[in-house]
Amino acid sequence: MSTSLTALVLAAGRGTRMGALTASTPKPLLALQGRPILEHILRGLASAGVERAVVITGYLADAIESHFGAGEDIGIRLVYRRQAAASGTAKAVLLARDLIGDAPFVLSWGDILVEPGAYADLVADFRSRPCAALLGINEVDDPWRGAAVYTDGDTVTRVVEKPPPGTSTTRWNNAGVFVLSPVVFDYAERLEPSPRGEYELPQAFAAMIADGLPVRAHRILGFWSDVGTPEDLDAAQTTFPSALPPLSHG
Repeated sequence: MSTSLTALVLAAGRGTRMGALTASTPKPLLALQGRPILEHILRGLASAGVERAVVITGYLADAIESHFGAGEDIGIRLVYRRQAAASGTAKAVLLARDLIGDAPFVLSWGDILVEPGAYADLVADFRSRPCAALLGINEVDDPWRGAAVYTDGDTVTRVVEKPPPGTSTTRWNNAGVFVLSPVVFDYAERLEPSPRGEYELPQAFAAMIADGLPVRAHRILGFWSDVGTPEDLDAAQTTFPSALPPLSHG
C-alpha cells in the first residue's frame, strides 16, 4: 500500500429515515456538534493520512459539492462523482474506479461515524497484513440493520446483508468502513441485483470469500454510529467524541 492514500465516501442517499430533516438538506450536511456529518468523516480520514477523497453524491448533490468545494478548508483534496440512480453501493463504488486506479483505498459509508483514531488503526492493520478486503466490524446486539459478519479469528467467512431480525448467530456488524484492494472492482462489476433490486457491495465480499480471496475483519473500538434516524443524530450530538473543537456561535 503506497504512502499516498485515497478514500472513497458514499454520500448519495436520500436519507429517507431522517424524515423532514432531509427534505431540503442532504443527510451528509446535517449538523453534528456544529459541523456537517461529512466533515467529521473527511477530517477523520485526513488524520489517517488520506490525501484525496472521492465523494459520491446524488441527492441534492449541488449542496454537498458547493459546501466542501475542492476541500481546501478541511485539509483533504476532494473530487466528486454523481450517482444518478439509487442502484446500490456496488454501483457507487464503480463510479470511482478510474479515479482510484490500482492502489488499495479506504472506503466509508457517508453516514457512519467512528472515533477519528479508528481510521488510522484500520489503515495500520491493512498495511501490516495486506489482504483483498479489510472490513471494519463492530459488536451489536443484532446486526439486522446492516450486515452480519461471521468470522474465524480475523478471517471473514460469511457476510449476510440485511438479515431478518433475530436470525443472526453473530453479533458482528459491518461497520461501514473498509480498506479494499482494487480487485473489489472486478467483483462489483459482475454482481447481479439483490432481492431488494440493488447492487450491494457486501455481495462482492461474499463472492471474494467464495473464491478464496483473503478477506479479514478489523474490530472498530470505541464510538460507532450509523446516523440513520433523527434519534441517532440526537444521541451523537452528546456522545460522539470528535477531535474537532466545537464551533463558536457567539
